[in-house]
Amino acid sequence: MKKILVMRFSSIGDIVLTSPVIRCLKQQLPEIEIHVLTKESNRQLFDSNPHIYKVYSFSEKRNLSEIIGLLKQEKYDHVVDLHRNLRSLRVKMALSIPSTSFPKLNFRKYLLVQFKWDIMPEIHIVDRYFEAVKSLGVKNDNEGLDFFIPEHEIFDPELLPTHFRNGYHAVVLGGQHKTKILPAEKVIEVAGKLDKPVILLGGAEDVERAEQILQSLGEKALNKCGKLSLFQSALIVKNALSVLTNDTGLMHIAAAFRKNIVSVWGNTVPELGMYPYMPNHSERFVIIENKTLKCRPCSKIGFKECPKGHFKCMNDHDTKEIASQLFLLGKQNG
Repeated sequence: MKKILVMRFSSIGDIVLTSPVIRCLKQQLPEIEIHVLTKESNRQLFDSNPHIYKVYSFSEKRNLSEIIGLLKQEKYDHVVDLHRNLRSLRVKMALSIPSTSFPKLNFRKYLLVQFKWDIMPEIHIVDRYFEAVKSLGVKNDNEGLDFFIPEHEIFDPELLPTHFRNGYHAVVLGGQHKTKILPAEKVIEVAGKLDKPVILLGGAEDVERAEQILQSLGEKALNKCGKLSLFQSALIVKNALSVLTNDTGLMHIAAAFRKNIVSVWGNTVPELGMYPYMPNHSERFVIIENKTLKCRPCSKIGFKECPKGHFKCMNDHDTKEIASQLFLLGKQNG
């Protein structure tokens, strides 16, 4: 076997969660070339991975049909499908070579979301990803996630205000869906109870909420939402004392750096298998969730608004407990 094509199209967090599979493929089958197929918007995450030989990507301008033609020329020996949707099926059918995938468990997820009947296996999605390479003799080394930052992506801590240079907490404001996001009022309450300042991270869509938080916290907060690249945000996370985060991509990046994480959950649940993955450092993260609600989980991904209108899965969180956990993790784990 000379060439393997790995497919994962999106999103940031899911791509970070594939990193152990790619690492173990290369380390345990060192003679192979690993190629990746992804969306153009996410290729930077694979381009920076030293275990990957070549990255192919598709977009609206460069459609999948064009890319499939190039993939056929590569003459792959095997396809590892870590996305498992209609697009990945199309690629596999076009290449007509041996392929393997992972158990997506959509029916079990449906039962959990619709009927609150939990028959999900008690394993992380990373371990399910490894089912796709089991037949190749590749096993999980349990060394956790990888996240590689290109050398040209830098963020000098000396550029931070003076009172941030003795330590800060990173607060990840973003999330793909509103029902997975801790409200600004809650963030203000948590940050107000912390002994160190906070740096607010997120995209352009989070700027308004970040400004609301900044107005309440003043110099105790620094708004970097929409101002940094993904890799620069990752550097802020890497150098933080601890990380307060929603269930989102930067949560998994924080896990890759073995950071102290307080992970706050809304309408989704860890039982879906996407909680922080740190197999040898589980003491470094705490999950905060409202287990008393009968309506939770109401989705496996999220909504624009709470279907019930009360949003208790986030609004009922105890901010004193969250702040306490951030402090304790930092104290216990250094």
